[in-house]
Amino acid sequence: MRLNTPLSRFDLLIYGRYRLVHGLRISLAFTLTFLLTRELKLPESTWPLITLVVVMGPISFWGNVLSRALQRVVGTIFGAACGVVALYLELYSLPLMLVWCSAIMFLCGYLALGKRPYVGLLIGITLGVTMGAMPGDIETALWRSGDVILGSLLALLFCSIYPQRAYSHWRLQLHDTLLQAHRLYHTHLSPNILERPRLAQSHSRLLSKVVSLRPLLAPAVKETRLNSSLFEAIQTTMRNTLCTLEMLANTYWRDRQSHFLMQSNPALRTCQQAAEEVFTQLALMLKSGDSSAAEQAIARLQAAAAQVQAEVRPGADDEATISGYLWLNLQLTEQLSHLGRLLGLVLQPYATPAARK
Repeated sequence: MRLNTPLSRFDLLIYGRYRLVHGLRISLAFTLTFLLTRELKLPESTWPLITLVVVMGPISFWGNVLSRALQRVVGTIFGAACGVVALYLELYSLPLMLVWCSAIMFLCGYLALGKRPYVGLLIGITLGVTMGAMPGDIETALWRSGDVILGSLLALLFCSIYPQRAYSHWRLQLHDTLLQAHRLYHTHLSPNILERPRLAQSHSRLLSKVVSLRPLLAPAVKETRLNSSLFEAIQTTMRNTLCTLEMLANTYWRDRQSHFLMQSNPALRTCQQAAEEVFTQLALMLKSGDSSAAEQAIARLQAAAAQVQAEVRPGADDEATISGYLWLNLQLTEQLSHLGRLLGLVLQPYATPAARK
């Protein structure tokens, strides 16, 4: 998978309504599986349908589907074998069969709390399904086991048809987050606003949205094979950037006199406009996969920040407030520059810096 592949309009449609798409996928998979089992007249044909829903239901992204479906197939095969052994033991000794089943269920519970929980769960489930047959009815037990394996394989097949990738969904959600951050930054800087805009709830919602991206990180790492620390660093930098925006707003609107002095500072205004452009270009970079425009915008921001840095000096009262605001703008510049480098490493992890430019 090319990590910098542009997100098409179809991708935006799919990932913008991923819950609807997931529901439609399960619905279509269930219908086709039902028709297949009815046409083939498979014995115990309810089990492929049940397994299909169990495997596909809670898993929407390809990074989760593959590993979990394989765990479930392994657990199903092992559980079916244990069930067949239990049915044989029941023909000779019921207490021995109960001891065997107790040992297998202990293994089920032990594995369910480990790194491969679905193996443990499916061992227990398949053992229960197999043991539901009459004593000594090995044929029914084998059919049930085979049907459960068939359901897992069909779930894997249906999920592999235009799979929803957590990585693409993460890109789209981060794109929207950056655009919303740009709108917040632009609103609190607008010269047409005389009173501080009430954006506290908007800031809180945006921070919550960043936190909501965390469940996407683990499957995205599996899909891209990138280091998880890279995604964690982006998550942390994005959260710090939003916190800096909130501090900028608090300082900008602290008192009227320093507020108007900040508005009349040309170097600061240039830096603010450059920062707004960086927000926009980073968002477009996530959507298009092309980092060249974002790198140019970051270079302009760093040049504008250098002019602002010359004006940062300790002082008292208004000068201290203005210097603090200028310093926060420099912090925002560093965070946006760092975020741009990290996103470049995600989109083009094996390219040289010159190639990314």
